[in-house]
Amino acid sequence: MATPKAEKTTKPRKAPAKKKTAAEATEPTIIRPTHEQIAALAQKFWAERGFTDGQAEQDWLRAERELAS
Repeated sequence: MATPKAEKTTKPRKAPAKKKTAAEATEPTIIRPTHEQIAALAQKFWAERGFTDGQAEQDWLRAERELAS
């Protein structure tokens, strides 16, 4: 009785790494702060203003700008 031959298995080939163009290599990295980071900084701004109400949105937007820069 003949023994069946084992089938050859091949590993899938990895695609070669794509080379970056000069423009892609010099693009700035976009920093996206987390919700928690923005909230903590906005709360700090609120505390610096003596916990006065009425500027929560401005504090939030300022915190987003500062963290993203």
